[in-house]
Amino acid sequence: MASNPDAPAYGSSLPAPNVQEIVRSDPLLVPERYLIRNEEDLPKCGDHISHLSSEVPIIDFSLLSKGHKEELKKLDLACKEWGFFQMVNHGVATEVLQAMKDAAAEFFELELEEKNKIAMPPDDIQGYGHTHVVSEKQILDWSDSLSLFVYPSRYRKLKLWPTTPKEFKEVIEVYSSEVKKVGEELLRSLSIIMGMERDTLLGLHKELLQALRVNYYPQCCMPDKVLGLSPHSDKNSITILLQEDNATGLQIRQAGEWVPVKPIPNALVVNVGDAIEIWSNGKYKSIEHRVVTTERSVRMYKKVRFGDYLRQAFKKKINGKAHIQTARIES
Repeated sequence: MASNPDAPAYGSSLPAPNVQEIVRSDPLLVPERYLIRNEEDLPKCGDHISHLSSEVPIIDFSLLSKGHKEELKKLDLACKEWGFFQMVNHGVATEVLQAMKDAAAEFFELELEEKNKIAMPPDDIQGYGHTHVVSEKQILDWSDSLSLFVYPSRYRKLKLWPTTPKEFKEVIEVYSSEVKKVGEELLRSLSIIMGMERDTLLGLHKELLQALRVNYYPQCCMPDKVLGLSPHSDKNSITILLQEDNATGLQIRQAGEWVPVKPIPNALVVNVGDAIEIWSNGKYKSIEHRVVTTERSVRMYKKVRFGDYLRQAFKKKINGKAHIQTARIES
């Protein structure tokens, strides 16, 4: 993989506390800086339920990439009325998606000292930490993140790429390459429904800038008082999101309410960014979205491979429940 220490920095962010460590230190603590003060922004108890959830459009990428007219019409309608859609049959192997989820989960389970080896520098938004922190007084999001530029490859700053778990770099490479293919094909389809030549949008980009952001949303004892990610629209052309199958934290603003985007196994979620809204002269909308947290019991055990757990056990003297302590997460 190529690396360029002189790659451009696209912004900076003030340092902020590590949310995962806050929870590890005291699961019942929510510092004042995270508490939402505006009543209208507070997650409501019914926000996780909406009849509109079932109406979030679903696009079949395999048909789209073949120029299927009905699927192109569905894409046009999804971009006009929702700005969001779930995409199935996209061609990214299930193994690639799962490897990305597993490696990301393993990374966030590392000790803070290890993760801070790739901490976000003060003058950059690549690395491990927090973005969009511009004031000591702003309300902070209940999340930690890993942000990297992956394309063009000369923009990569490999000193800020994770080296643990050891396969994470390769997983990021494979996942990003596959998603790039999907993104390029989507831009071709968007060009067609915008009445342009198939490769017009790709040409307008000249060179696609692709970033990877992995967000971690720790459990919170006051989920109705914090947000995992504040309401915003994306500034780019399109965002392609991989959701956890068992998490319904993503919500989009539709018809005056916050609508949960319920995960479809192995689907990718796509949303229109500000650039497409501008290029389409407002025909397609970049939609506000946010992430809410959930109240979960505090996780007590690490992920373990059962075979490894057994092998280690057989190397030790039998001693009550001493071995299970090796799987516990230290508080």
